[in-house]
Amino acid sequence: MASGFCDGPLGSERSVPSQNGGSPAGRSFPEASSRPGRFGDSGKVARSAGAVEALLAKCVFPPAGTAVTCAVSGGADSLALLVLAGAAGLDVTAVHVDHGLRSGSATEADIVQGAADRFGATFRSVAVELADGPNLEARARTARYSALPAGVCTGHTADDQAETVLLNLLRGAGSTGLAGMRPGPRRPLLAVRRAETVALCAAVGLNPVQDPSNADPRFRRNRVRHELLPLLDDLAGRDVVPVLCRQADLLRDEADLLGVLAAEVDVRDAGSLRDAPVALARLAVRAWMGSGPATEHPPDAATVERVLAVARLEAGAADVGAGWRVTRSAGVLRLEGPARSDSDLALGDAN
Repeated sequence: MASGFCDGPLGSERSVPSQNGGSPAGRSFPEASSRPGRFGDSGKVARSAGAVEALLAKCVFPPAGTAVTCAVSGGADSLALLVLAGAAGLDVTAVHVDHGLRSGSATEADIVQGAADRFGATFRSVAVELADGPNLEARARTARYSALPAGVCTGHTADDQAETVLLNLLRGAGSTGLAGMRPGPRRPLLAVRRAETVALCAAVGLNPVQDPSNADPRFRRNRVRHELLPLLDDLAGRDVVPVLCRQADLLRDEADLLGVLAAEVDVRDAGSLRDAPVALARLAVRAWMGSGPATEHPPDAATVERVLAVARLEAGAADVGAGWRVTRSAGVLRLEGPARSDSDLALGDAN
């Protein structure tokens, strides 16, 4: 990930308290033009184009002419994604997902369609059925991604990355989770700050949707955003988002190296798994179980330790969830399904 998240004419870090209790002055931006046209009147075109170019240098887009689908909710981040993807010369389809959770959501789709029309993108709207209740954030995310094509581009920013790292830390994640989201064409804005997407929308005359759920304290991410990160800024006396993003980059590099080494461990052989360095053995088990039929997501630490106990001859079998278990026979670990049918797989068969 590129450093210097706040460089450029639109750069603006979150305001953090200074040592004497004050806060740095915010940077001002030109008011958006209300006149028709792609960027506004001729007097503001140069400034708008300069804003776009400054942020494009931080983005990771595929080559010009590539067809991409962008998830566009109508918020500042996703609208900035739409603008920047078009400026990068991509063939953009903007998809708005209506969760139907509040009145006025159809109007948000109209806002996205207007932006898509203005910046030369194809528009498509998809509705999903979702009821309020427990685990709403997770259920909304699952419904949203099920309605979007594989490889969709999202408008996650550096601020989202920092929040993800902290959320994963609170969940007890290891180095892979603390590495956060992987930069690349699917998340092309990970080196861009949230304040920069807001400023870009203002510069090009877009009025982003203000989603009230982003202030709902029921959602842990919102509390991290509005409570934990400002507290960390205060304690550190600096904006910690670049620090957390840099830490994620370092941990990702190390996790990638360990992943290569772990792939050399023969997970079919209990002895090989037992004799491998424990860090590599854990990663080997996680990689297998994360790609196999037993779990939708990589296993937690306790499940990995139960599997390793089987390899160490400390247990004959281990439950790994959803009726699946790992057994050992003649020194070979096997993943057995609930029905013990032909779907049973030797541990290495799913690799």
